[in-house]
Order: sequence, then C-alpha cells, then structure tokens
Amino acid sequence: MGKVQTAGSVLDCYTQLCRSVRLQKKDLIFPIFVSEQRGGFSLSERNGIGMPSLAKIAPKDVIQHVQKIVDQGISSVIIFGIPNKRDVSASSALYSDGVVQNSTRKIKKEFEGLVNIITDVCICQYNLSGHCGLQTRSHKGTGRIIDNDSTLALLSKIATSYAESGADFVAPSSMMDGQVIQIRSALDSRGFKDTKIMAFSAKHASSLYSPFRMTAYTKHINNYYTIIDKSSYQVGYANPRQAIREIQADIQEGADMIVIKPSLAYLDMVSMIRDSIDFPLVVQNVSGEYAMIKAAARNGWIDEEEWKVNSIVAMKRAGAHGIISYFTMDIAKYLDD
Repeated sequence: MGKVQTAGSVLDCYTQLCRSVRLQKKDLIFPIFVSEQRGGFSLSERNGIGMPSLAKIAPKDVIQHVQKIVDQGISSVIIFGIPNKRDVSASSALYSDGVVQNSTRKIKKEFEGLVNIITDVCICQYNLSGHCGLQTRSHKGTGRIIDNDSTLALLSKIATSYAESGADFVAPSSMMDGQVIQIRSALDSRGFKDTKIMAFSAKHASSLYSPFRMTAYTKHINNYYTIIDKSSYQVGYANPRQAIREIQADIQEGADMIVIKPSLAYLDMVSMIRDSIDFPLVVQNVSGEYAMIKAAARNGWIDEEEWKVNSIVAMKRAGAHGIISYFTMDIAKYLDD
C-alpha cells in the first residue's frame, strides 16, 4: 500500500516542482480590476463559482489590496479599469482623474519602487460596443468596422496619460496595427522615454476571455446578448505565422516585452518564439483558463492545487519569462524568493 502524502509533503512536492523550472515570484504578475461602479459584484457573487481573484476593487481599497500583494512578495501588477461612464468614443479612458490614472498615482506614491505598475491600454471597457477599437461605418454601408487609425491616435493619448500618472509599463492590448510605434513615438515626444511598452503582440481570438468580459464590461455594452466577434483584429488560432509576424513587428516598432495570450493552448508558440527570438516574453493565463480549473475543482473532478501549479510551471517550462495569472497569489506560497 502506497504511502499517504501529508499536506506538508504535498507542499514540498509543489515547491520542488517550481524550483525545478526556476519559477520565482518576480516572474509573476497579478491582474487587478479597479471599478468606479457602486454596488459592483464579483464574478464569484454572480455565478457562485468561487473566483475571488476576479472581484472588482473600489478605488478607496486599492492601497489595501496592493499591500496584500506586496506582503506575498509579488512585485508586479497590471491594472484594468472599469469606469462609471461609457460612450462611443471611450472618452473616460483619457480623464486625468480616471480610474486607472488615480489608482496608478496612489500605488506609486504609497509603494514607490516596490511595485512595477503595468497599465492595460485598451478601450473595450470604456466604449459601448465592447470592441478594442473605435468603430466606423463600412464603405459598403453594410455595417460597422474597426477604424484602426483613429484608434491608434486614442491609444497613444491613453498610454501617455498613464505614463503621466506614473505607470512603469503601458501594455497595449487592442491588437491594432502599428500600436507600438505610435505609442512609443507619443511617449518619447512627451518625455517618457523610460516608460516601457509591454505589447500584447499575439492576442488570439478566443472564448476564454469571457469571465474577464463579464467582470469588466459585458453587462454595460450595447450588444450584451450577442457574442463580441473580435476575429477581424485578433489572431486566429490556426495561423501561427501571423502571430510570429505580429510579434516581430512589435519588436521592430519598439516594444520592450511581448505577450502571448491565452497561454495553455499556445505553449508551442511560446517555445517556438523563445527558441527563435531572444526577447523578454510574457504569457497571460487568462480568465477562462482560471475559471475552468476553479469550476472543475469545485465539482470534484480535479485537484485544484495540482492543476494550478502544474499549469503555471508548464508556462515557465515552455520559456515564458513572465506570467500574468489570477493564480499568482496562490502560487506565491510555493516560492521562496
């Protein structure tokens, strides 16, 4: 009869597994949602599936929340803002006292160099369509399409606003063509040459973003009851060559880091890019991947600890330098540094 593993021995096992691939706390980035909405809910409250890391945080609680992250030894956060006001032009993303701008200033003042602040540069939470770009009527008059050029101008202003607030990294995630070079030029012209760009270069079209969308904006957009099709500007999962071209273009345009998302179904891409391009590479363990593990564990189908540790270790093993994950705080307990 096999030896029964105790809680301590399981902890040691997962700790050794993390050490074997040299996973460190500095590799982990924790996403936080800051919401201006009153009476907001967390996804766990809405669906009853236990997803506390997807809860919205009120602006007044930002410092307390980040303190808990710092206490766990995590030194990087990425901020997603959820504003009170949305309009067709996503204008609230530019407010100097906007939810991301204010949160960034607070964190910077309180924690100074203890926390790397990354700000997501996109407009899906701020407009009425839920799309990552501004829309215009098609030339054929058959519907609305994404206006790449006008979106680039807006993204550049948003990124500059975040830099002015103290962001260490701006992270354009809208997948607009030319977003990196436009933002780099805007930052440099305003004196923010030290502000780095973490570009979401290979953001694949996927249903795995749904829990994020439900938390951040889906309830408040015009097409709440329809699926938001972003395949015209996000990368198709069957087209790795396009993903590679997107990554190479962003590097040439001035990105300091590149991101591949989702993660688990794209580890072959991570390994391929790591082997062929010597450049800082981040993966995002997206909300749907998180939700699947949480839901399966809740139903008793899998061991949650085993799956979350093994999935994060797999990302590091494939070659990721950094990992954005809602499991960050859970994984930190297995790491020494």
